[in-house]
Amino acid sequence: MSGFSINRRWFGRALAGAGAAALSACDRLNQSKPVKRVVYSAEGLTRRVQRLILSPGQLAPEYQPSDISPLFRPNGSIGVDDDGYRALAAGGFEDFKLEVGGLVERPLSLSLADLRARQTRTQITRHDCVEGWSCIAKWKGALLGPLLQEAGLKPAAKFIVFYCADLIDPAVGAQYYESIGLSDAFHPQTLLAYEMNDQPLPTAHGAPLRLRVERQLGYKQAKYVMRIAAVESLAPIRGGKGGYWEDSTGYEWYAGI
Repeated sequence: MSGFSINRRWFGRALAGAGAAALSACDRLNQSKPVKRVVYSAEGLTRRVQRLILSPGQLAPEYQPSDISPLFRPNGSIGVDDDGYRALAAGGFEDFKLEVGGLVERPLSLSLADLRARQTRTQITRHDCVEGWSCIAKWKGALLGPLLQEAGLKPAAKFIVFYCADLIDPAVGAQYYESIGLSDAFHPQTLLAYEMNDQPLPTAHGAPLRLRVERQLGYKQAKYVMRIAAVESLAPIRGGKGGYWEDSTGYEWYAGI
């Protein structure tokens, strides 16, 4: 084994330990501003180092059908309390349209039939929740990268934002949203899944569409995706951190695993 391989493994373990320590300190110090600045800077370092170690197209592990979990726990919302969504669900989502816009040359409005006709991928992957549990499932969906190419990203586009149907906090009308960078958007395993375990995506798991970005933690896998927008900056969106949990709890925007 080369010295580089040994150093890389040691550095990965050290970096993971440092990240866990920083998050633990953040909890103990009740989100103090100095500590939050340290954590956010460490997140940027983690992201840069991971991308140096991993090639842009390196795949997350994939599994065999025999590995599929008998019970896949739903994370986050398990339904949508909205009349418009219920009407779509009652019609089998035949009237659903995914809107793709923002900084694109050719905005798209795609039905589930349209998405099934686009370039697809099927993969069996592990879902790792920030709460500490994991499950394995089979996903099928439209690859995100080719859809963005079809829409034609403008040069200023740097992030892809996913707007969802579920109200995480009905008291303030806060709908779930998430975002990823272009390197993850064009990753060969990043897809908009409409099937789970060879069946239409269940409501509890995000019907009609959920994002699968397999090299990140579960809260990045946005469910009930209704609209996608290419943007230059995340700062003007909601709390400016790039996602519902990032804004409300301080979760890392880049949740790489």
